[in-house]
Amino acid sequence: MIVTTDWLNEKKEQVVVFDCRFNLADPAEGAALYEHSHIPGAYYAHLDHHLSGEKGKGGGRHPLPDMNVFGAFMESCGVSDDTIVVAYDDGVSMFAGRLWWLLTYAGHKNVCIVDGGFSAWMKEGLPVTAERPERRTGQLTLHLQHSMIATVDEVAAGNTLLMDSRAPERYLGETEPLDRVPGHIPGAINRFFAEAMENGRWKPASEQKKRFTGIQADEPVIVYCGSGVSATPNIIALKQAGYSNVKLYPGSYSDWSNDKSRPIETERRDIHDE
Repeated sequence: MIVTTDWLNEKKEQVVVFDCRFNLADPAEGAALYEHSHIPGAYYAHLDHHLSGEKGKGGGRHPLPDMNVFGAFMESCGVSDDTIVVAYDDGVSMFAGRLWWLLTYAGHKNVCIVDGGFSAWMKEGLPVTAERPERRTGQLTLHLQHSMIATVDEVAAGNTLLMDSRAPERYLGETEPLDRVPGHIPGAINRFFAEAMENGRWKPASEQKKRFTGIQADEPVIVYCGSGVSATPNIIALKQAGYSNVKLYPGSYSDWSNDKSRPIETERRDIHDE
């Protein structure tokens, strides 16, 4: 799931690359950075336009896109069933992780993320360009992996371990810059997604396992965040650590907290709590 910058530099002519850089506080910034410079051959995937659907009454701040529309976008960039797809962002891996998750959900088996992202690429003095690649034609067959999604009813049932991926201060309700009410979904434990990495690089599987100590390898886990984006690095980390029964609650806390009838909690929980 994770590839090095050196690997990509050697293989970039044989894969399809997506630049997923994005700033939640300034949605235009990522595209502007891409226009200035990007990895040669990379297409730009915008979180709001390509990796999310239209906002409605439910689904949170970044609803899943119409997968037929998403698939058509992938095809327009040359993605076919046997294509190796590589995604990068600025190193936080949440936006590249979103593309990784969507393509994996689509049933595509060859998608990975650049370790360290564009920041690492630049530090290593690897080539960049401002030139956009030509649109191509691919043929991508969608085989949606419905088992990767947890519905709000599954979350509300409280029968599955919930993992909140947001920063601790948001989990504890000490601050909430985006959603209606601070706190977290009752019963959820907190594993901040950024702790899957160190200095912008992914921790090895052994370190990921330490982050999830106490969770059984076959235990079902539902991961969420604010809007289904920053949860993806934790999903990848869980996969690295050998966990197989992992789902995303796509609407995440922005969907949950939007309904005033749903309970909210601010108490810290962990896996040993009853």
